[in-house]
Amino acid sequence: MNLSDQLRHYRLTTAEILYRMPDHPGVLQSFVWQDLDLAPRFPVLHRFLDFWRREIEGPLHSVRVAQARLITPAEIRNAEHLAHLH
Repeated sequence: MNLSDQLRHYRLTTAEILYRMPDHPGVLQSFVWQDLDLAPRFPVLHRFLDFWRREIEGPLHSVRVAQARLITPAEIRNAEHLAHLH
């Protein structure tokens, strides 16, 4: 991931995936997935979920998604104290 990707609005995306255990369908298991993705369509996450449905036996129960910006404006704070060193 380079700076130009970050400037194109890629965000660090985390998904908590709950799925049913193949041998015990009444039991839910949690899987955490994290990658860079574009909101609101989330193409990278959708590719992963398509792979999951095709290749993994545990049926999906639910997916919860959170995002964080990678590049944020600089924080500006006023100094409360000023000290001089000689």
